[in-house]
Amino acid sequence: MTTAAAGAAPRRRTQDALLKDIEADLRAGKIKVGDRLPGERTLAENYGISRASVREAIRILDAMGVVRSSVGSGPMSGAIVVSDPSAGLSSALRLHVASNRLPVEDIVQTRILLETWTARAGAAREGGDEDREQAAQLLEAMDHPGLDRAAFHELDARFHVALSSLAGNEVMATIMESLSGSIVGYVKGAMDAMEDWPDVLEVLRAQHHGIFDAVQSRDGELAARLLREHIEWFYQRAGDATAPRPGTVT
Repeated sequence: MTTAAAGAAPRRRTQDALLKDIEADLRAGKIKVGDRLPGERTLAENYGISRASVREAIRILDAMGVVRSSVGSGPMSGAIVVSDPSAGLSSALRLHVASNRLPVEDIVQTRILLETWTARAGAAREGGDEDREQAAQLLEAMDHPGLDRAAFHELDARFHVALSSLAGNEVMATIMESLSGSIVGYVKGAMDAMEDWPDVLEVLRAQHHGIFDAVQSRDGELAARLLREHIEWFYQRAGDATAPRPGTVT
């Protein structure tokens, strides 16, 4: 029996050449957001690989948020370049959170570091009127009296991403959206477990208004402090709500 020599280069997957060329074409501008990739058969013939390998490459790009693929015929069928970086990052982070490799506590600490920075930068930044308007609309939507927990959670996550976008840094906004998505299950479970949800909701709404008002007033330090207190307060309540009850068998 023979074994691979120590230090030998790993065997390349048959779809690697296709993935590498798509990356190069994106970088060179030959492929742009909204473009449709060639069909499965064409790609298989061009690269001398099986159609199964082409499908695997497309699945990888789909999972990474580079393309959106759909079956059938028509203008929306096939693999279309969308470039949604937060989708791929969020999915990967969420799986590693589920495996307990990335503790929720570490995700929360990272959120605090990034959100306080973006709060300061967003408060100081000139312009950003569209992002401010979006944040204001989300704030108003969260004040709706008939909102259930799931709807509030979705709006809350979008509000925090909108606040981060005020800094004008696309990478920061992408990372923030990914971090938020990575613990969506944990947050939803915690909200569902909160027996005093109406009281929690009232506090969250007041905190959101205070943060946004500070940003609008160009007081970055106040906005950052309020954000830190807001995030720490919520995750303390989340921990209390999800902690095992005395006498509960886990």
